Amino acid sequence: MKKLLILLAAGASLGACASNSGVAEAPVGPPVAAVDPNSPLFHPMFMSMAGSSDQFEIQSSQLALQASQNQAVRSYANLMIAHHQATTANLVSAAQSTGLTPPPPALLPMHAQMLQQLQASGTGAAFDAAYKQAQIMSHQEALSLHSNYANGGDVPALRSVAAATAPIVQQHLQQAQQLNVQPMMMAPPPPPESSSSQAGERG
Repeated sequence: MKKLLILLAAGASLGACASNSGVAEAPVGPPVAAVDPNSPLFHPMFMSMAGSSDQFEIQSSQLALQASQNQAVRSYANLMIAHHQATTANLVSAAQSTGLTPPPPALLPMHAQMLQQLQASGTGAAFDAAYKQAQIMSHQEALSLHSNYANGGDVPALRSVAAATAPIVQQHLQQAQQLNVQPMMMAPPPPPESSSSQAGERG
């Protein structure tokens, strides 16, 4: 009986081998980490967010040159246009050097909404206050974006650009926080001449 059980077990084992002989086994290797395409540490989203951030700075500052008469605001706006055109050019150059195609300049929905709100703020002192707040908010977001990608982004060339851009954005943020948007005080008119002096002149 014992020998019969052994023979049956051996036969079952051989049958299993025969039945599996025609099936190719899947190769076993290390697990592949899934990449989140929406992560700002992954180059497509990083380039899209960085490009949108630059476009918001440029377009909002072009609007400031039309809507503001505050010299401090206008000077800051001119600086933003020049600097963010340069950071966009640096990002495009770094992407192309590694064979990547940067997305065309475009505002993401978040930045498009911020720009619409700024356009609706009017002109003069009301615009200046809204522009200052928008610059603080957008530069805080940009600083976080570039700092995080510089530390953990997936493309070395883009990490270098992010590392170089972060301190520029930090400086812009500090300048925005210190931006004087108080309405300019008009000089008071000279006091009218007193009636006594006018009477003396007539005498």
